[in-house]
Amino acid sequence: MSVVLALDQGTTSSRAVVFDGDGRIVAFDQREFTQYFPRPGWVEHDPHEIWTSQLETARAALRNAALAASDVAAIGITNQRETTLLWERASGKPVANAIVWQDRRTAPLCEALRARGVGELVVDQTGLLLDPYFSATKIAWLLDHVEGLRARAEAGEIAFGTVDTWLIWNLTGGARHVTDMTNASRTMLFDIHRLCWSDELLAAFGVPRAMLPEVLPCTAEFGTAAVEHFGGPIRIAAVAGDQQAALIGQAGFEPGLAKNTYGTGSFVVLNTGERVVRSEHGLLSTIAFAFEPGRATYALEGSIFATGAAVQWLRDGLGIIGRSADVERLAREVEDSGDCFFVPAFTGLGAPYWDPHARGTIVGITRGTTRAHFARAALDAMAYQTADVVAAMERDAGLRLAELRVDGGASANDLTMQFQADLLGVPVVRPACIETTALGAAYLAGLQAGYWSDVETVARQWRADRRFAPSIGDARREELLRRWRRAVERSRGWACD
Repeated sequence: MSVVLALDQGTTSSRAVVFDGDGRIVAFDQREFTQYFPRPGWVEHDPHEIWTSQLETARAALRNAALAASDVAAIGITNQRETTLLWERASGKPVANAIVWQDRRTAPLCEALRARGVGELVVDQTGLLLDPYFSATKIAWLLDHVEGLRARAEAGEIAFGTVDTWLIWNLTGGARHVTDMTNASRTMLFDIHRLCWSDELLAAFGVPRAMLPEVLPCTAEFGTAAVEHFGGPIRIAAVAGDQQAALIGQAGFEPGLAKNTYGTGSFVVLNTGERVVRSEHGLLSTIAFAFEPGRATYALEGSIFATGAAVQWLRDGLGIIGRSADVERLAREVEDSGDCFFVPAFTGLGAPYWDPHARGTIVGITRGTTRAHFARAALDAMAYQTADVVAAMERDAGLRLAELRVDGGASANDLTMQFQADLLGVPVVRPACIETTALGAAYLAGLQAGYWSDVETVARQWRADRRFAPSIGDARREELLRRWRRAVERSRGWACD
């Protein structure tokens, strides 16, 4: 069998990538899908559109490569995490739109649970913070707002899944209701120490155990894609949440290696080995990957809610660019942002602030401010937010990063990557393949299927494309970060009324 197929289901698009034995891209397809914003702070997806867009991209990628199902050694799945779907077991029909990870509707519920002392239980067992970002309160909200749903869930008629579970359910014709440890670890219901669903957390959030999928390691037999989808059966051999998959794609198998993925949001992940590091600076402890039952490798993660989303807003909300790819050209029309700072807290702030009431803010506008300054400020915000997270990560882990490996769409932007290196004061390294999320899913599937022999073989395939070295001094760096943090403070608490 000649290739591995990676399904990369993201927040704004579904992608499928075919990789060969050298980890190189053979074929690719991508399709954007609809974003729904029913109320301020609410974000939803159509579950049917998630599934059909992903299936269409997978078929198109194989078609583009002139390959059949029999040419595929295995499928690896990676996905937007925390996004919550509920559906009928009997029919496979969703009971409501998916509530997306960015959605903040459950902020009042989180505050009520925090007042009851649930927050400490969440941190102790899951490594997460009690926040609307994660799946548990989204499940509870649906159970309480869709008529009759809680009783049906308690009766075992309703299935819960993150996006990976939903895709596998559909790929296997409802034969498999499963997830992996990385996605389970993002629900606020999974004990990352005992590696199982937590009865205490299920009770605290009012989630019936009957809804939950079986949890497997990242590399396992997740089922077989039905013949009808690709003209032949294909085994599903791996699953990992998108940020964990990107760490694998960056060959982040060893403790101390960190990566940042620039997508709709950005996510900095540091491998901490078999040690769960409890954050004191607003980061998350989470599962990095698991190759066997009962054992996991852990990570510290800083979750930034909006980076690429700010560029999409410039395109769709303001109309100052026609395509997202145009933003770097526009930003290069000016030397810097002109002391204009853009805090893209459209749905609150994630790490290290965790403020669901923050809202998007642009400060420093003068009569001389142009759309080019807005573009530059949007790109700069990606680097500023990442710098905040890396600073917290270094304090928690007690180390200084030697470098930051980067991937995702904006990592192709030389202007932003240079500014990122300037703010961090350490090199930023872009790999030859920036599709590391899909590559990580492919690596995991290929390892499980025997397509690659071992982790060392995979790690040797990682290749750097370019290193960006810092080019400014400490005094200038500190001044820029000080100005940025003043802008952040002006965004905080805005929606608390």
